[in-house]
Parts: sequence; structure tokens; C-alpha cells
Amino acid sequence: MFRFYCIAVAILFYFNSHAQQVIDVQHYRFELELSDNSDAITGKATITTKFLAVAGVVNFDLASIKEDKGFYAFQVKEGAQLLAATHRNDVISISLPTPARKGEVHTYEINYMGTPEDGLIISKNKHGDRTFFSDNWPNRAHQWIPCNDRPDDKASFEFLVKAPAHYKVISNGLLVSEKKLDAATTLTHWKEVIPLSTKIMVIGAAKFGVKNFTNSPKAAPVSAWVYAQDTAKGFYDYAVAVDILDYFSNYIAPFPFRKLANVQSKTIFGGMENASAIFYAEESVTGDRKWEDVIAHEIVHQWFGDAASEKSFAHLWLSEGFATYLTDIYIENKYGKDSANKRLQKERQQVINFSQERKTAVVDSTSKLMDLLNANSYQKGAWVLHMLRTEVGDSTFQKIVREYYNTYKGSNAETRDFQAVVERVTGRSWKHFFDQWLYQEGVPKVGFSWSYSGKILTLKFNPLGREYTITPELEIVYEDGKSERLAYTKNYYAGLTIKLPREKKPSKIILDPDTKLLFEKY
Repeated sequence: MFRFYCIAVAILFYFNSHAQQVIDVQHYRFELELSDNSDAITGKATITTKFLAVAGVVNFDLASIKEDKGFYAFQVKEGAQLLAATHRNDVISISLPTPARKGEVHTYEINYMGTPEDGLIISKNKHGDRTFFSDNWPNRAHQWIPCNDRPDDKASFEFLVKAPAHYKVISNGLLVSEKKLDAATTLTHWKEVIPLSTKIMVIGAAKFGVKNFTNSPKAAPVSAWVYAQDTAKGFYDYAVAVDILDYFSNYIAPFPFRKLANVQSKTIFGGMENASAIFYAEESVTGDRKWEDVIAHEIVHQWFGDAASEKSFAHLWLSEGFATYLTDIYIENKYGKDSANKRLQKERQQVINFSQERKTAVVDSTSKLMDLLNANSYQKGAWVLHMLRTEVGDSTFQKIVREYYNTYKGSNAETRDFQAVVERVTGRSWKHFFDQWLYQEGVPKVGFSWSYSGKILTLKFNPLGREYTITPELEIVYEDGKSERLAYTKNYYAGLTIKLPREKKPSKIILDPDTKLLFEKY
């Protein structure tokens, strides 16, 4: 996900009542009715649930009424049987007539109505047209649909959306049907059979122009869904998605979904990686493809974040760091190493700036989930992957990426799981590397100076002020244009002085000439 850093939103951790999984949702069926007369919606959620333990009560998340927003679950059933239920504090609590046993599968129907305060954004787009767009990340799906709103409970799902006929409706998965109910109303049915997290289950309804790109893969057709007024620019801008999808399908693995819709939307983020239906901010349509890197970032998420997901948001870097760095690799492949290094240098400075503002590690269990959308999750996560790649080499790094994805596609992982994959592929321990870069806050500070006297070149690394084991590289350049490379792996906490006999005085010495190390120079 790309986000606008001007957005300052804090969402409290919502998993207070779900510390332990009691249920595993198998499938959701959402039937919704949208209107132009009101922001209120009516809905029916049919939720098929497997029990992981004996339970006399089953809970689902849905925003309850607060002032004039929120929802009222007015009827709950299992088959034809009405069930007793309460709906308060954003939880629907259903009392079961007979306790469910471990391993049993039950299907519950929840009828509800109300007005979403969040989650489903009902507003006007930049052209003044009314639109409906889901925006679920991180745990905002329960603001408009009953669900088990946590990233590690994946389920298949479908949306049946009744809406005024002038809207086209987009969602995840494949289109089952689109039919006129009458002159004024259309019913659109989308279904996704691949289990996904609630954070990426979405619908979008707007006056769209749609283009299907004929050069897209047959197994994963690529399309653009753009406001009717923006089709010329938008179809051009989003066309790059075809080549991006093709590149990552070869670099990582075959595309994990059955289509890729690229949608101009009212998301609060720069881009939101909803599986097979990516939502981009309105501003992404420029006519000059300035958002190519954002499109690449969101497409990477289809593999990392959507198919292979983090177990909890503390490990968000497994989504955002991967999307950021694999975008860098895409830029390197298309535009050259200098372009990629410029991005990495910019990302390094973003990490440094963030480390000066907040003292927190990349793996961060903060309850303020929106605060995780920071340079640690994105840029530092990317730099961890970059340093891993420079150490193991390109082919081994690609093998690690593929192995990690193939191990966890369709499921969830945390940082130590990724570490285990790295160790399995390389055959050695990476505990110190992961502890240092992902579980320890900040970045190493490297003070470097040099002097030349009596044909002795003295290299001096000043104390770091904190314990890190790093390998800074140096390029020593002489006046005749010749150069040499040196690298020293050491714990620089106590500083280091190196004296080297050299016949000639260097004209300059460059620290980290190939942009390989995350550090702050002082």
C-alpha cells in the first residue's frame, strides 16, 4: 500500500476480544443495497464458520450505532432458526442453542442496516459524481460488513450489490453476473474463491469507463476502471500494469489471482492493494505515467500482503518492505542500476529521518495501526532486503523470494518465518542479521575520515555509539583515475583505525560507493 503521509489517522487495536482464534471463517456472502437517496445501506451477510474450539457463543465484528452512524444487526439466523444475539461495542454476539464442537461448520445469516462512518467511503469524486469505495485497511472492514476482522483469518467471499443502474460495480474475483432488475437498478455479482483477509475484501461503484487490455495474459486479464471523464489519460496510465504484472510473474511466481483490475478511486491511501482489484487515488490519473512506481508497488502486494500475508500487523514490513524493494528491483530492471540506487539513497534518508523522530524497531506491536505506515515498514524493510540481496547475490536472493512466497502463499507468516526460509536456502544462521536490523531500533551511525602521511594511508572509523556489525565498503580513487575497493566486516562500536602502505595519496575516498549499506554518516 502507498499512503499519503499527510494523513494523520490513529486507529486503536481492535483485536481486544479476539486474542485467540475461536473461529475460522470459511466463506462470506454479502448482499448489499446502495442508494442515491441516502448513505444508508441494507445488507445480509451469510457467514460459513468452522469452530476451532468448543463454543457456546460466536462473535462477529460490526460497527454498532454511535450517534447517527454505524449499524444495527436486527436479525440473526441459522437456517430457518432465529438466534438470540446482541450487538454492542462493535461486536455481534450470537448465543448458540447448542454449543458448537471443535471442527463443526455452521452458517449464520446476519441481516443489518445503517450508515457507515468509515470502511465504505460514500462521497463525491473530483468531478462531483457520487461514488462508493471500500477502504478496509487495516481493520476497518467491520465498519460496513459483519466479519472476523483480523488479517490471519482468510476466507473466500462474494458480493452481490444492488445499485442504481448508472453505476458500474467492481470487486475482487470474477464477475458472475450483471443484470438489470428494472430500468433503474442493476444487480452485480462478484465472487472470489481464493481465501483472503478482510483488509482486502472490497467493492467500488462509480460512473466508470472500463478498458480490457488485449495484450494482457489470458490467465490474468488486466483492465482499467477509470472515471468516465478521465478515460483517455487513465487508460494510458494504467496500461503499464500489463508489463509490470508480466515482470513479477516471472521474477516471483505466476500471478496468484484470476484478473487484475486497476481502479481510480477515493481511497484515503495513494494506493490500496485489494487482491485482483487495486484501488488507486484519484490523483494517479495524470496522463504521463508518473505513478508507475506506485502501480508496481501495489502489484507486488498481490503476492506479498495478499496471497502471502503477515500473521499480525506487527510484521507489516513483510508486505510493505517487500512491495517497496521489489519495486526498486523493477525500476533497476527497466531503467538501470543508477535509477534504482537513487531510489535507495532517497529511501535511506527517509529511514534516517524517521529514526530521529521515533525510537521503534521495524517489528512493532503498537496498537496504533495507522502509525505502522512509516519508513520502518516501507523503506527500512526494503533496505533489509537490499542488504540481504547484496550479501547472498542476485540468484540466491530471488530463490529466497520464491521460496518464501511458495511456502506461505494462501497463508500467513511472521518475521521469524521469513528468517527460517533465508536460513534454509542459504544453509546458515541469520539470527544476528534479523535481530540487528528488524528487532533493534535505529540505524548505525558511521563517522569516517582519512589521512595520508609518509606513504601511509590511515582510515579511521569513529565509534558508533551503538553496537552494530556492518561491512562498509570504500572506494579509494587516485589522481590517475585508478581506484581500489576495500571492505571491513567488524563490530564498529569501539571504532577502528586501519593503516595501509600506499605509494600515492588518494584524490578521494568514497564511503559505500555502490549503495549497499543502511547507515547514517556523520
